[in-house]
Amino acid sequence: MTDTLEISITPAAETRLTVTDFSLLPFGKVFTDHMFTADFEDGEWKNFQILPYGPIPTSPAISALHYGQAIFEGMKAYRLPDGRISVFRANKNLDRFNKSAVRMAMPTIPEEIFMQGLAALIKIDEKWVPAQENYSLYIRPVMYATDPYLGVRASDSYKFALLTTPTGPYYSNALKVKIEDEYTRADDGGVGYAKTAGNYARSLYPFAEAQKEGFDQLIWTDATSHEYIEEAGTANLLFVIDGKLVTPSVRSTVLDGVTRDTILTLAREQGIEVEERRISVNEVIEGIKNGSLTEAFAAGTAATVTHIGQIGYKGELYQLSDPAGRHVSNGIAKTLNNIRYGLSEDSHGWNWIID
Repeated sequence: MTDTLEISITPAAETRLTVTDFSLLPFGKVFTDHMFTADFEDGEWKNFQILPYGPIPTSPAISALHYGQAIFEGMKAYRLPDGRISVFRANKNLDRFNKSAVRMAMPTIPEEIFMQGLAALIKIDEKWVPAQENYSLYIRPVMYATDPYLGVRASDSYKFALLTTPTGPYYSNALKVKIEDEYTRADDGGVGYAKTAGNYARSLYPFAEAQKEGFDQLIWTDATSHEYIEEAGTANLLFVIDGKLVTPSVRSTVLDGVTRDTILTLAREQGIEVEERRISVNEVIEGIKNGSLTEAFAAGTAATVTHIGQIGYKGELYQLSDPAGRHVSNGIAKTLNNIRYGLSEDSHGWNWIID
């Protein structure tokens, strides 16, 4: 980053910190006092602002509402033991955000706008970063098309915003998940690898149907045959099979997860054999039956490492191993948390300290 942004700051008239219960922070429902915004107009980014968090006036004709040009990211900031704040793997999230932007015919965000805007926002709302164990400040970068024009084409104007919300653990218990073999989340050649709003919209109905059956999440399968595992509704999937850490390989229908990449790196460093490949539904079910599949877990920014306790498929419910046997996932989760919270050395330079 070279250029220093001129960011206009409008402080909130009063803080909501005094009326926020930090022992009760449901994910994504409690927002900090401010937000960062920028506008893409006439071929350039401008109007860099920190504003009180609240509604953004917009036309009902904007392209995002009609043609789906909207992308987002998810990342977290952590309170370190010395009181400083760090953001975990911010550059990796920026890279993926821009990859999504390119796929959706949207402008990319320069590093200096993303990083300086984020740093300024965290500094003004630094008291919102929790200090409790397993708590963090979730960061939601979002961009959407703003042309008030009813025509099918890429918008010429966009709004970029950074929102922050303090949060505790996303899941508190092992998940009961269903392997989906009718509906699909993503198709070959589509936008499955992008964090675009439409990917999540198309998952909501089948997810709601699965909830009626008592499931916490879905395991999506490939759109062609429904024979291969892809990812969960909010995270990547990883399995321990015959002592190896196995995960679906990244492709056009599978999100290149930042937490996934981090876990695979840490696993290799711990001497765990890692395989990135296609995983069939049959392999998972048979592995549970014969005991070769000993652990299954979801991995994502919000979910972090969340164990899977039961997998439903074609009317049958398969129970995974006892929680005491989750040696691989528990070990990696502990190593990851120690790095993110500054409790052990960050040899990769993943933590970006907000000075």
